[in-house]
Amino acid sequence: MTQDKVIAAPHGLALAQIALGLGGLFIGTGEFAAMGLLPSMAQSAGVSIPQAGNLISAYALGVVVGAPALAIATARMEKRNLLLLLAAIVLVGNLASALAPGFLSIAAARFVAGLPHGAYYGTASIVAAAMVPPTQRAQAIGRVMLGLAAANLIGVPLTTWLGQSFGWRSAFGLVAVGGVLLVVMLRILIPTIAAEKDASPLRELSAFRSLQIWLTLGVATIGFGGMFAVYSYITPTLVEETGVGQATVPWFLALWGLGMVVGNIAGGWLADRALIPSIFAIIVWNVVFLVLFFLAAHGPIMAGASLFMIGIGFALVPALQARLMDVARQAQSLAAAMNHSAFNLSNAIGAWTGGLAIAAGFGWASTGLVGAALAAGGLAIMVVSALLLRRAASTQELKA
Repeated sequence: MTQDKVIAAPHGLALAQIALGLGGLFIGTGEFAAMGLLPSMAQSAGVSIPQAGNLISAYALGVVVGAPALAIATARMEKRNLLLLLAAIVLVGNLASALAPGFLSIAAARFVAGLPHGAYYGTASIVAAAMVPPTQRAQAIGRVMLGLAAANLIGVPLTTWLGQSFGWRSAFGLVAVGGVLLVVMLRILIPTIAAEKDASPLRELSAFRSLQIWLTLGVATIGFGGMFAVYSYITPTLVEETGVGQATVPWFLALWGLGMVVGNIAGGWLADRALIPSIFAIIVWNVVFLVLFFLAAHGPIMAGASLFMIGIGFALVPALQARLMDVARQAQSLAAAMNHSAFNLSNAIGAWTGGLAIAAGFGWASTGLVGAALAAGGLAIMVVSALLLRRAASTQELKA
């Protein structure tokens, strides 16, 4: 969405940003809770832990399908009403997850819960950017994503404890209750923001004609898969490899979440100052500390420290979101939603490749090396993107 003027929130910018961030908190908690509760979900469904990883993939598949489908179908919809619709689907999907009786029905419920994920974050990012000057855009997006980071600092440890104490279904029930609160807050605190006059499904589909959009999505899909390769199996890794008690796992998840909060704030700040160099630096950071996790997973202190540092790599999310808004000026709704579709495709890729390494007998900590390889793949795609940008700039200079 092109921004002609700053749009004022009815009850102030801070409360509007809190409401948008709470959406990130509840959606992120619902997404990542499954990773922290994977062993108990596997036992309840009567499958192995690597097989239960498919429940994570089912959610990710919902995001991959829902992000473009909803962004295109709702291109002309007023943004606050769109956020309310997406929040309602979050509520229904997580309530269904709490009530589903068997493996297939749980997988179906997780798929539904994933459908609004990308469209919510994409729309919330556009709304957040519309309420601040352009020079503060990435930081505003970062505040939306701060809710996703806070999910790992607060929401996931809480739901992990809740699941361990009262059964994994209670965790998704709590997220459904959060969905009710989200609907109320969005209705009261978010301003009315009309879609652009010439918005249309065809205009949104124009995003697919841009090579730079595809390359940026490729960085998210491959490069961020490294984080999910580790995180998808973090509970059994900490218990089996690091040797900590299951009751201690939430504290390690909180360290990861704290790193995500730090990275999210840093990523928005850096992206507003030097976007492309920041993306390169963050990906290199991820490669280094994913390798460190493989080396450090055998001791609790070093494992906790490396998880915190990997969490900081979440800085890539607001940076890539801002990058997509730069290269998709005429199709921002779809591009912004597709960013999270890409991140959740990376979720599926990370869970799948990490599961392959574990099933092949390389050990739980091998997910660190798998993750580093995926992050390196994202770095290679970003190099291609930067070289093409440089070539395009040189060609324009010659024509001038």
